[in-house]
Amino acid sequence: MANKYYVVWEGHQPGIYASWPACQAQVNGYADAKYKSYPSQAEAERAYREGWKKNWGQGKASSGKSASTASAKFASSKAAAPKSKPAGEIDYDSVSVDVGTRGNPGPVEYKGVDTRTGDVIFSCGPIPNGTNNLGEFLAIVHALAHLKKEGSTKTVYSDSRTALKWVKQKEVMTTLPRNESTAEIWTLVDRALMWLKSNSYPNKVLKWETEEWGEIKADYGRK
Repeated sequence: MANKYYVVWEGHQPGIYASWPACQAQVNGYADAKYKSYPSQAEAERAYREGWKKNWGQGKASSGKSASTASAKFASSKAAAPKSKPAGEIDYDSVSVDVGTRGNPGPVEYKGVDTRTGDVIFSCGPIPNGTNNLGEFLAIVHALAHLKKEGSTKTVYSDSRTALKWVKQKEVMTTLPRNESTAEIWTLVDRALMWLKSNSYPNKVLKWETEEWGEIKADYGRK
């Protein structure tokens, strides 16, 4: 049984880890990583569900090790967090996407909805085994492909900074292995990457500002 459980809200692959090396692999080299240790698995699971905004920065950070790239960034962001810019107004003539997971890795599903009405435009899953970030990435690309097919220039909203970065860079950075259990999601990811590299689109792909606007319309309610 682990002596501590480490929650990674913002890192290469968010989740709950039972050892510091496993946690450290997710936060090292990740700008503004957000993570914290807990003495029990139940407390870690509760904190992960509640999200970093309610838990991160409350009490001592989770390192317990000598200084590392990630912990240095953690301390820096905690000491002097920059003031965020106003989010502006929501473009309701848009598609909002989100992912629903049960475990990370675990079963993944995603959907795209009309931001104004919440009506479901498309959905996919459950995919047997994947990660939250890969699901978010697939949802964005699915929305772009759907809108291109319709000849629509609507904006696409996602609340995942990681997935937005992957779409922009046209590559994914994940530790999820390629094996029989992950074959389905990797097939979809490879297809999405191929689409991004062979298509252009006029649509804006923007961050949904949850802190100011509330949960994204496509939210599954599994926080």
